[in-house]
Amino acid sequence: MENMTFTEVQADIASVEAPTPVRTGSARMRELTPAQRRAVMFAQQQVLRARAAKKAKDERQAALVRMWQEEDAETSKPRTVVRKREVIGEVKEVSLREAIGHVLRDLRTHDHKTLREVSEKAGVSLGYLSEVERGQKEASSELLASISESLGLSTSQMLRMVADYLDSLEA
Repeated sequence: MENMTFTEVQADIASVEAPTPVRTGSARMRELTPAQRRAVMFAQQQVLRARAAKKAKDERQAALVRMWQEEDAETSKPRTVVRKREVIGEVKEVSLREAIGHVLRDLRTHDHKTLREVSEKAGVSLGYLSEVERGQKEASSELLASISESLGLSTSQMLRMVADYLDSLEA
């Protein structure tokens, strides 16, 4: 600093202290302090991150839709129905609990709903709903009614589907 002239020092101070103008949403300009500039830059970074996250979410949703369309195309093809389960060389009947779980899972996946969506709408924990679908837990009539309603069916419609499924296994 001792070797600098007075005008050089003034120019150096002016470059440090003078805030640079930043264009806001309108055409007017406003001088911002360094702290304000950092805040604006941080906000702009947050907007960019949010846009990137939305883009990634949209891409995931598009991939899911494509997967569902492919799955729907496959289900339109004739497929064999599993009649009874083989357990170490012997035939085992499907229990009512397992049949209810099978029908609930088919209904949910056909509607492209996640376990989380159905569990939140039905007021059931996610883990419990998963266990019901896998045939590991007995569901009460009230629980079956709320799950059926969250899938857009009445309890009687869902039970008819379970009966039809069991009939198809016995045939």
